[in-house]
Amino acid sequence: MPVLSVRHLTRYRYRNPVAFGDHRMMLRPREGCDQRLLSSELVIAPTPVQLRYVQDVLGNWIGVARFNGRSSELSFESQFTLDHTPLPAFGDVPGHIDAWDAGRPFAYSSDDLPDLLQSITPQHEDPDGVLTRWALGFVRPTGETSLQHLLAEMTQAIYADFRYGKRFEHGVQTPLTTLENRGGTCRDFAVLMIEAVRRLGLAAQFVSGYIHSPSRKQAAAERTGGGHTHAWLRVYLPSCGWVEFDPTNGIVGNTDLIRVAVVRDPRQAPPVHGTWAGFPTDYLGMDVEVDVTSLDGEDYQAPSFSAFG
Repeated sequence: MPVLSVRHLTRYRYRNPVAFGDHRMMLRPREGCDQRLLSSELVIAPTPVQLRYVQDVLGNWIGVARFNGRSSELSFESQFTLDHTPLPAFGDVPGHIDAWDAGRPFAYSSDDLPDLLQSITPQHEDPDGVLTRWALGFVRPTGETSLQHLLAEMTQAIYADFRYGKRFEHGVQTPLTTLENRGGTCRDFAVLMIEAVRRLGLAAQFVSGYIHSPSRKQAAAERTGGGHTHAWLRVYLPSCGWVEFDPTNGIVGNTDLIRVAVVRDPRQAPPVHGTWAGFPTDYLGMDVEVDVTSLDGEDYQAPSFSAFG
């Protein structure tokens, strides 16, 4: 995979100058053996009087900006490049090592369970068992069901059978609504699959970030979800570790996916969040621009760091 460049602009507009409280940003990508940050820059206008970084309990980087004075506009422009090296979703592990047995459901070891428990606990209600029955539909009625195969099949089922549609309002549909409508956004599909696998006893987490959509010259079809932030999920398998799944695009693994935040619940991962003080009628709206491009050797320059550094 070539070096990827990401530009993310969030701009808030107001009728009159307003005062700003602290703003928290989740814009810095999480580094690992599959993605390595090469350069980064964060420009905030008006310039904050203080900008600091902290890590939350899951290791996400949170920028905290403090402001003084008033302005009729507030913008955050994040730009970074990273070396993105997709890894095989399941490595060289045979597909039958982690399995659901029809007579003996899968269970994590006593060593792993305390750390995974919060990611196994469902966050949405399923009073009539509709979601549970849908999830169990991917389990073989007899014999073993490979969890690797089950998760891949569920990812492909959502990709093939559900209709994607943009929705700019905050929040996520309930999994039951997504099931009933057979449609939603990337975050709706991620939450549906998270809640489904949790009902099978698996630990799953919500992942927020960006997706690289290659041109049609490079791929048979462009990725869905480009042009703004993207959402998918990851599931913990003892033999493979955390494995990522993007049901919006039918991706098993992290190909074209740039991970920024990993959380238990999507409400924990807003890219930018803060407060302002003024009249309610002062707020005019928010603009978001996201560009993800591939840089070849001629376009890429030596790394430099600022703000994120």
